[in-house]
Amino acid sequence: MILGDTIAAVATARGPGGIGIIRISGPEAEGILRRLFRPRRDSALPMESHRLYLGRVVAPEPETVLDEVLATIMKAPHSYTGEDVAEIHCHGGVLLLERILSEVVRSGARPAGPGEFTRRAFLNDRIGLAQAEAVWDLINGKTEKGLDIALSHLEGALSDRVQYLRYNLTEALALAETSIDFCDEDVSMDPATNVPRILEHCMESASALLSTYREGKIWRDGLSLVIAGKPNAGKSSLLNRLLGEERAIVSTHPGTTRDFIEEGITVRGIPVRLTDTAGIRQGRDDVEEEGIRRVWSRIAACDAVLVLLDGSVPLSAEDREIIAGTREKKTLLCINKADLPGVLDREALGALLPECPPLEISAKFGTGIPELKEAVYGIAALEETRDMTADRILTNLRHKEALERALRCLERGREAVAQGMSPECFALELREALDALGEITGETTNEEILDRIFSRFCIGK
Repeated sequence: MILGDTIAAVATARGPGGIGIIRISGPEAEGILRRLFRPRRDSALPMESHRLYLGRVVAPEPETVLDEVLATIMKAPHSYTGEDVAEIHCHGGVLLLERILSEVVRSGARPAGPGEFTRRAFLNDRIGLAQAEAVWDLINGKTEKGLDIALSHLEGALSDRVQYLRYNLTEALALAETSIDFCDEDVSMDPATNVPRILEHCMESASALLSTYREGKIWRDGLSLVIAGKPNAGKSSLLNRLLGEERAIVSTHPGTTRDFIEEGITVRGIPVRLTDTAGIRQGRDDVEEEGIRRVWSRIAACDAVLVLLDGSVPLSAEDREIIAGTREKKTLLCINKADLPGVLDREALGALLPECPPLEISAKFGTGIPELKEAVYGIAALEETRDMTADRILTNLRHKEALERALRCLERGREAVAQGMSPECFALELREALDALGEITGETTNEEILDRIFSRFCIGK
């Protein structure tokens, strides 16, 4: 990316629409607009910042009217990118937008890269890095709560909380460095008296924020739910019932499902990504063994597991293996085939997973499906999250990992103080914690991380 040049892109979604917007940012933005835009009234010149003007876009060579448009110029630093920004609001035809953008590029701009407008806003100190990432979350929001959280982060709530931690740690670091500088002087400045109190406060705040990540991720991305069970438990039938359509092939022949089938539903406003998997049993060949290995891998990566048991047959060794293998995950336990005589030993099942009372369902006839959906919602949206304000919820994995690193540094720093180690030891830990927190807001983030973050954005943003 080259700072200091002028970039341009279509800022609206690709496809026919009532309005399309071409955005131009950089030192030549106003000059390019002046070369192409002819206002309806001559009195509109010179154009004032942050006003819309009616006129035409005219290609200069040969002089050709391209469209009737609205145009605006937003002078630096009072623009999204912090640079001079011009916008052309034209009719939303794909070919028309391409023609106008081509003339903008021919007049001195270059095509923008993914997320380059927002990246310039960050580099020009218009927004912090956490706020820039909140822009992506707003564009790609999947839940109402997720949008509320993203808007709160865009307005700086998360950045403010992180900066508050950084401020307190900077105070602690100042105490530590003062004791280092004056270690040979007769100065009463023992960091052990104040640093532990500051560290404890910061650790409590960081831990409280980290504890919201699981629920925050679900509000941001939705819930990933794997349906697991032995062959012929009814996994594909359950998937079809939840979807309300025949998506998966249902057969009494074991092993019909060999690969994952993924589909999405919405449960009370929360997107749920369902994954139907191959039946877990002792593999009969290399292909089936590989499929079962992938099932366990998918279970390890998901948010929650729905363990499906066949209530018309006794509890098997395969059932026990599946329950044991999913014990560390958020788990829903369902006994299928409630329309058939019950054979499965409920008492033995209760001993295996006492904290997870099973639901009785019939995937074939729909019995118990409304209760199952409520249970899915209960896993996705815990009560404490619903009562939590948006500025106190962590949603981004990058932020979580940075906060975890900072917390580990603080724990080591607290240990160093408790053991009476030299101030240099905990000063080093405090600096590393500050760097980790700085990665969230952008103070200590390298170019590689910035490239990875902004490459996810659409080109016009």
